[in-house]
Amino acid sequence: MTTLASGTDTLTRDALTVLQPGFRGITAPDWLLRRLGEGLASVGLFGRNIASPGQLAALTAQLRGERDDVLVAIDEEGGDVTRLEVRTGSSFPGNHALGAVDDTSLTRDVAFELGRRLAACGVNLNWAPSADVNSNPDNPVIGVRSFGADTDLVARHTAAYVTGLQAAGVAACTKHFPGHGDTAVDSHHALPRIDVESSVLESRELAPFRAAIAAGTRAVMSAHILVPALDPERPATLSRRILTGLLREELGYDGLIVTDGMEMQAIAATYGIERGSVLAIAAGADAICVGGGLADDETVRRLRDALVSAVRTGELPEERLADAAARVRGLAHWTASAASKTGGSGRTSVSDEGVGLMGRADVGLVAARRALTVTHAETYSPLTDAPYVAALTPVANIAVGDETPWGVAAELAQLLPGTETAGFTGENAGAAALTAAGPRRIVAVVRDEHRHPWMAAALDTLLSSRPDTIVVEMGVPQSPPRGALHIATHGAARVCGRAAAEVIAGQ
Repeated sequence: MTTLASGTDTLTRDALTVLQPGFRGITAPDWLLRRLGEGLASVGLFGRNIASPGQLAALTAQLRGERDDVLVAIDEEGGDVTRLEVRTGSSFPGNHALGAVDDTSLTRDVAFELGRRLAACGVNLNWAPSADVNSNPDNPVIGVRSFGADTDLVARHTAAYVTGLQAAGVAACTKHFPGHGDTAVDSHHALPRIDVESSVLESRELAPFRAAIAAGTRAVMSAHILVPALDPERPATLSRRILTGLLREELGYDGLIVTDGMEMQAIAATYGIERGSVLAIAAGADAICVGGGLADDETVRRLRDALVSAVRTGELPEERLADAAARVRGLAHWTASAASKTGGSGRTSVSDEGVGLMGRADVGLVAARRALTVTHAETYSPLTDAPYVAALTPVANIAVGDETPWGVAAELAQLLPGTETAGFTGENAGAAALTAAGPRRIVAVVRDEHRHPWMAAALDTLLSSRPDTIVVEMGVPQSPPRGALHIATHGAARVCGRAAAEVIAGQ
């Protein structure tokens, strides 16, 4: 394929404008800066790009030195999915914990504080919140990323989150339209299918998105899911019926439509990222997210050229591409205006230690404490001696990643020095944990016990031999509470571990 000229013609610039690529490294590579000069208007950040708040502020300043209105996006949900604190765990509980509290003012405050910290580092678009109704308890990718299984609860907290985040000057991107909650397949690996009638979709999946639109969400992210009741042929990201017919025309949404990562196998393995990107823009998407796995200039070039070629062959109307690019620029304009109203990004005052000194810096821990559900035996008393923490560890889904620590051991060690820990998995996990713990009191930490038979069996083994075992459930608490003390944290963020450790140690 002949490489198309990368000059400043309108078509080429528009093709670059609709791309939202990632990159590697904690400084912007030369190719990215060059593409920004040629028309690229957005970049996506992941944990690999962030070492500290000060470094992130310097990175976003570097990007704006090339293009002052660049959209800097991030996948910062708080809770289990964090990029700002990828190596330490989040200072904010995730959606499921906020839904468990069910205080929309608290959700708004958490989202505002999270947005304030993003804005202080120069980030102006957050791929959050998840508006998915977690109606399928076996969902392998949503789970605690959802506010819950009740549609009305999810709708009101989605609206509160959007309001809080955007009050801080950061555009919200509500996801994953038209709803990823009723799936048993992770779209990172394959194409999920939701087989329910349109009436169910209307009353369940779409209600939170209606609430987000009413709250003024500046962006919506599409889901790589097949919903035959809406379109029997194409997944939502590539469906004109869903993105234009449903989202634009029926729901009246006029903001930016962003795709989920096009390198995810639901698209990449079925259509390919070039063909998928052309179909997505033609269907009504405005921005192509690609960068979780593919993050280089070659990918940007291939996608740019695919879009330009599709226009030249008549497959993609030029006005549709121009409209998509205009929406990207329109959101960039909104973020610039919002930054001026909220006092700017604050980049010049950010240090590695300084983020969080203004505003309700402790709101995340406050929320995590309120989210706990504690069940204990009448004879239970807080621990005074250092326990052994047995982490029954499932494989993390790709959205969460395996870089981010979770559990209660680190937080317990601060309160009860001498606490030891190890991870266990598989059919012999319970017996191995008993041997490793010796005579010490056991704290068993689990995540979605109901989804992992081996984990339930390990708890059976532990509780049979050691009825005084403490159980901390850090996933979706579907299984009945058991143990001398059972704490459901509704998420595995660092602050959730801290809140659970305080209860265990009586503090």
